[in-house]
Amino acid sequence: MFDPTAFENMKVVIDGAIYDEDLSGGITIIDRNDLLNSAKLSRKYEVTFTSQADNRVACTFMMEAGLENLAAELLPSAQSEILAGCQLFVKFTFMHPNEHYYFQTIERCLKDIWGPERTISQSAFFNPFDEDNTIKNEAIISFNRLVYEDQMDDILEMVNYMIISLERLRAII
Repeated sequence: MFDPTAFENMKVVIDGAIYDEDLSGGITIIDRNDLLNSAKLSRKYEVTFTSQADNRVACTFMMEAGLENLAAELLPSAQSEILAGCQLFVKFTFMHPNEHYYFQTIERCLKDIWGPERTISQSAFFNPFDEDNTIKNEAIISFNRLVYEDQMDDILEMVNYMIISLERLRAII
């Protein structure tokens, strides 16, 4: 009989929670990817959504597991259960003026919501030939550790944090 991996179990739970929010009308799912890299034997799951009220900010939940994570789970004799988890990331994508104030305010906002122990990186993309001062910002929250299947309740709580972040980022931009 097929025994789903921790990656599969966590993916199904977060997928269900995000789709429930979509069905309730608070958010709109705009993209979903479930990728298997056969060269590296890794998995990546992504789901992207926006607020139904305003689509200026998009949120992408990302979950990744590599070969070492799968092997640790499927080969318990290797005594490496500590690797039997997934990496989680949350990315917010939006446009705003290319002014330092926005980057600082966004950093502060996300740290207030997600906690100071999270790493938040922002990448700015722009067309050098455009005359306006608008850039595309990708703010990524990294949890800097593996997340395990027994932390499923924490993963579900992340959906609320993602929605709160969408609302607060919309107010900034």
